[in-house]
Amino acid sequence: MKWVKASEKTIKTFEQIVPDLAGVERRKMFGYPVAFINGNMFMGVHGDSIMLRLGEADRKSFLILKNAKLFEPVPGRFMKEYVVMPEWMIADSAIVRSWIEKSFEFVSGLLPKQKK
Repeated sequence: MKWVKASEKTIKTFEQIVPDLAGVERRKMFGYPVAFINGNMFMGVHGDSIMLRLGEADRKSFLILKNAKLFEPVPGRFMKEYVVMPEWMIADSAIVRSWIEKSFEFVSGLLPKQKK
């Protein structure tokens, strides 16, 4: 499988849309920027895509949107709670903000990850 490097545009977009809320921690994972709350990732960059982690009901609603899909970091291996934001969505700041809020709220409700 060929590794796809994120474009500067995708990284810049991600940095602009990560919410500046108390407890949000920005890190890098596999060289890509990601955002965590309570030690759990709620959004990130992979390849040239931006992904979100959503609860079941929101994920079902998200996946009926045009060009929305589950996050598949390796062909055939889906991360069931993660979705990829379609290009058209990223261009609409109100829609992006709404889905990021849903992701943040869902992940904020998870048990904090314990540091190893």
